[in-house]
Amino acid sequence: MSLNKAVLDIRQRIKVRPSPIDEPAASWTGTDLVDGVQTKTITVIFKSAGCRWGKAGGCTMCGYVYDCASEPPTLEDYKSQLAKALRKAEKFSEFMVKIFTSGSFLDEQEVPPEARDAILKTLQEDPRVIKVLVETRPNFVTEENIQACLSILKNKPFELAFGLETSSDKIRKDSINKGFTFQDFVRAAQTAKTYGVTVKSYLMLKPLFLSEKQAMEDILRSIDDAAPYSDTISINLCNVQKGTLVEALWEKGQYRPPWLWSIIEILQKAKAAHPDLPMMSDPVGAGSKRGPHNCKECSSDVADSLRTFSLTQNPADLSSRDCGCEELWKKVLEIEDFTYGTPILN
Repeated sequence: MSLNKAVLDIRQRIKVRPSPIDEPAASWTGTDLVDGVQTKTITVIFKSAGCRWGKAGGCTMCGYVYDCASEPPTLEDYKSQLAKALRKAEKFSEFMVKIFTSGSFLDEQEVPPEARDAILKTLQEDPRVIKVLVETRPNFVTEENIQACLSILKNKPFELAFGLETSSDKIRKDSINKGFTFQDFVRAAQTAKTYGVTVKSYLMLKPLFLSEKQAMEDILRSIDDAAPYSDTISINLCNVQKGTLVEALWEKGQYRPPWLWSIIEILQKAKAAHPDLPMMSDPVGAGSKRGPHNCKECSSDVADSLRTFSLTQNPADLSSRDCGCEELWKKVLEIEDFTYGTPILN
């Protein structure tokens, strides 16, 4: 059975309860580093027609495909979703807007151009919005749609975010089932930069079939490879989402989310190698069984240090607390490659 078929079989067994399509799948406020300044943000997960790649199988760790609308939203539905999300920013004097869907904002089959344009026009007209980020797969990036977005946003800064996950085409294909290549990302990033659009690259720590040590080595190599094309790098720590192949293997005891010690070491090394490149990591679900974790005693403190570092970019803010589980983590790195199932890497 192919990896995509295994993912698709799981997708087809999941029953999704319908929800109102005039409300976003989720929205929340936060703080990000924007041009070196800590800035309020609002993140909006639009209910769209759904990720095309996800509907055909999709990524092994992604449960966001279930956030799509039960039927294609109308233009008015999209406007309503945005209006309801922006209520959470009513008290902000200025903020950045981060737009996500279950797939790609620039896929015209997922988000129709008229809805895309209406969303961007609303944000352009709001003087409080200082920057707009949208996530997309690189294959949907064209000179035409970048120019269309910029013409609506006018002088408002625009950023494209890509779920690159890794610079290794083998890992992206045989572990993540991502459906595009590193060169696809390079082309899209270069196209963006041609028009003055900044690029945020998301990397994934510890997808399926990698040992902890291999996963760390892959992220460090991927940061080096992605750095020339990225204005910001964000490292997502793989967590166990419902209705995914990751969950199916986790339930059998065949997958463990990454240790938080791993991302601490990665950021220390990567920041030393690329001191001027903003890097961040928000460890979703940290400390839980389904999320990245150390032991119960230190997980919360270590996760908080990651969030602090993401805003300060000061490696001194990364946790240096002593905890007995750090020695266990070091032993895992030392021996896991000798005991790990059937690795996909030589």
